[in-house]
Amino acid sequence: MAQRAVQETLSYEQYLGELAELECHARRMNRIERWLRDSDLPVDKSLARFNMKRLPAKAARQVHALLDGAFVDARENVLAFGRSGSGKTHLLCAIAQELVRAGRKVLFSPCSLLVQDLLIAKRDLKLARCLNRLSKFEVLIIDDIGYVQQNREEMEVLFTLLAERYERGSVMITSNLPFSKWESIFKDPMTTAAAIDRLVHHSVILELNLPSYRLEEAEREQKAKQDQCVAEPSQTEGSDPRNDSPRSVQKKQNRGEIRPEL
Repeated sequence: MAQRAVQETLSYEQYLGELAELECHARRMNRIERWLRDSDLPVDKSLARFNMKRLPAKAARQVHALLDGAFVDARENVLAFGRSGSGKTHLLCAIAQELVRAGRKVLFSPCSLLVQDLLIAKRDLKLARCLNRLSKFEVLIIDDIGYVQQNREEMEVLFTLLAERYERGSVMITSNLPFSKWESIFKDPMTTAAAIDRLVHHSVILELNLPSYRLEEAEREQKAKQDQCVAEPSQTEGSDPRNDSPRSVQKKQNRGEIRPEL
């Protein structure tokens, strides 16, 4: 009886342990779902939907190394350069989704919208509060920097943000402009040099000199439509000889596919 009581006690304790583990897992999953919503990351830009085979070998190795999140602990930045449609945004968002699932807080924002938020905060004398809120995120993704030309005041608040995050939090940036053209972004050689210096000091640079993924996808869709248009008439002609045109009937007789009527 004593042995049975001990076994029942152990079974009950094991049950409680498993129940606590399930509750902990459920809380963690709920937290991750909340952080994914708060991150503003595009949910469709996941790692599973990104074609890693398109990446150059060096870039593929870099991406695999970034997935463990060590660069976040080191307060390093990730800078992705490439022409429009090369997959920069998708790739960084895919990496960021994996970081969130690993328990890290991330925020995604197009550069133009982020700058406008900073300007409004500055106007309302709340810039420090806004910067403090952004500092709560371990990783800040600034998408398409330089894609839309901004004025000097807008670039000043962006530089303030980059300076504030220097060695305090990771920044992930996409841009179709090489550093040599960043003076058109920050409007001033000294500010441009200072911004680049802060971003590059601790960074991983992804060179995505790839053909446009969107253009390749459009070409594949167009080819599929053309192939379908070519295939459909032949199927119609072969379905019922009585519906064939005289020219089609003559061609089939010449090929021996049907016998001429006697």
